[in-house]
Amino acid sequence: MVEVETPADMDAYVGQSLGTSDWLMVTQEMIDRFAEATGDHQWIHVDVNRAQREMPGGTTIAHGYLTLSLIPALSQGIFRIRGRSHGVNYGANRLRFTHPVSAGARVRLQLSLVASESIEGGRRLVQAAVIEIEGAARPALVAEIVSLAYG
Repeated sequence: MVEVETPADMDAYVGQSLGTSDWLMVTQEMIDRFAEATGDHQWIHVDVNRAQREMPGGTTIAHGYLTLSLIPALSQGIFRIRGRSHGVNYGANRLRFTHPVSAGARVRLQLSLVASESIEGGRRLVQAAVIEIEGAARPALVAEIVSLAYG
């Protein structure tokens, strides 16, 4: 776990791996709750019986945006800015969903710091994010994640 005191202290990690999170199981309950929150009830996500018959692997798959939304929680186990007053998601660059995440699969996040830029009151952090699926040759997601960290 990388721990720094202020957002500016992240500058020392530019170009380096920040680390890898613990594994997290993506459950059908998580998928169903995400469908409820977003209104995306496409059968490939929520119809377990139909997925058993028609989907490769016989399971539902997580929404791509559910996979993306796991990044903040997974990153908490990778790095921490102790003196941060607050942070916000700013966006994503080059986001791709490269492999589906089946219900019951375990995923983890790898982060590297691409850039740390000064902004008023803090830093703009650009992180290379890869969400791996346990046992899969390809990752579920690759992206540059941009966040703002204020001191």
